[in-house]
Amino acid sequence: MADALKVGIAGLGTVGASLVRILQTRAAELATTCGRAIVITAVSARDRSRDRGVDLSGITWFDTPEQLAAEADIDVSSSSSAARKARRRARSERLWSAVSMW
Repeated sequence: MADALKVGIAGLGTVGASLVRILQTRAAELATTCGRAIVITAVSARDRSRDRGVDLSGITWFDTPEQLAAEADIDVSSSSSAARKARRRARSERLWSAVSMW
């Protein structure tokens, strides 16, 4: 099997937290279907202390979507409008080249 696809999620509201939940609960099925594991390696959101009902342990936390886009070890990201703006800025600064929307 190929190396894991590393995902970053900017924004952990209803959609972001649900994406974390789906990727974690369906990890084995997705790995079989996709031919490689899908691993969340980075997240960012406004409030670290908020309970989102998902396990974020072992995931690198970034304080801003801009920081996630510039510094995270990820292949793709899923994000809010703020993070999309950050990705556009990061791309224009050539800080990040692997960009995708889920």
